[in-house]
Amino acid sequence: MDVNIVASTKVGYKADKEELDKFGGISAGICYSKNGFESLLNEESEATQKRIERTKNGGHHSVYGHGEISLILEGVPKALAMFLNNEKEYNTSERSARYTKMKLQGEEEEIYNKWVGIFKDKIMSRYAGVAPNFFTERKITTLAQENARYLISVFTLTTLEYTTSYRQLNYIYGFMQKEIHRENPTAFDIMLRPHFAEFCEKLRELNLIDERLQENGKNREFSLFDRENTPLVKYFGDVYATSYKGSFAELAQAQRHRTIDYSFKFTDESFFVPPIIKDDENLVKEWLNDCAKQYNTFPQGMLLEIEERGTYRNFILKMQERLCSCAQLEINKQTLETLKEYKQALLDSNHPKYAELKDFNASRCTFKEKYRFDCKTPCGFKEGVLGEREI
Repeated sequence: MDVNIVASTKVGYKADKEELDKFGGISAGICYSKNGFESLLNEESEATQKRIERTKNGGHHSVYGHGEISLILEGVPKALAMFLNNEKEYNTSERSARYTKMKLQGEEEEIYNKWVGIFKDKIMSRYAGVAPNFFTERKITTLAQENARYLISVFTLTTLEYTTSYRQLNYIYGFMQKEIHRENPTAFDIMLRPHFAEFCEKLRELNLIDERLQENGKNREFSLFDRENTPLVKYFGDVYATSYKGSFAELAQAQRHRTIDYSFKFTDESFFVPPIIKDDENLVKEWLNDCAKQYNTFPQGMLLEIEERGTYRNFILKMQERLCSCAQLEINKQTLETLKEYKQALLDSNHPKYAELKDFNASRCTFKEKYRFDCKTPCGFKEGVLGEREI
């Protein structure tokens, strides 16, 4: 066996469209070349060009997925990033609303700063003495920011690096064009349109767009927003499908599990209320009032109907990441609720996998045998390990 590198990322290098097309044309030759890859690299340019034309015209687009591009997106709304991140074929590094203080303006900034202070006080009062080594000053600050961001718009601008293939960027361009021209748009669609249009313009300026690579014979579109009126029917077995109420913030966390499918619908529900303030009726009223002020900007705490579909094994992988004291609380609690539903459904159907799933519980550090997580920095936070924390 021989294994060799034929292409790799070089920081600062910008491949142009001609080079990406040529790479796809050479890659297409592998399918039926008798003389090996080296001969394709050295073939006449006319032969490669003919293959490029043939594959593009024939809809054989997969060969253009070998060339990858890393983009830096600055000043883009979180909502746009969520649409990109739901399409599976990508890698992303995004500015965190947990570890950084968001740059806001006007009333939104005032509301955000107020609640960062409130959450700091509540966390300090409730947990600083319970697990002082875990709840450091920095930890308390990041948790306060994580909870205050529920109040800010899902259209708040962020920065991310986004890596995907030449082919996929063209598909995304096509999906965005479809959204820009969608009939009977929702208020959410209307807010997204100028951002989609600007992103498409930037891709054209970068000379990354080819009309033939946008052909959409299967009528595909963005997978994040479920526009169907039919409700999901829950099922748990070797595969599963479930739905639940969750915020934009939770959905943004969940969609990083690219082996699981996620989509959402809008509901008439209210807003996520962080458990740390639920013991104070006045604070809850103040929280909901501030959320209502942000309603027209789609705050990240707005509750959605989230639909989740996956396999039994991939749900275990999700648990191995989300059932932890360090995971976002909302997705942590929802993953635990889904686990409870899964267990009961397998028990009721006498499914053989119940014998394994019944031993899973609130924290990955307590999982058994091959699923046990070897934590290098144990939190020492009992309520977190038991799944009873409020922050």
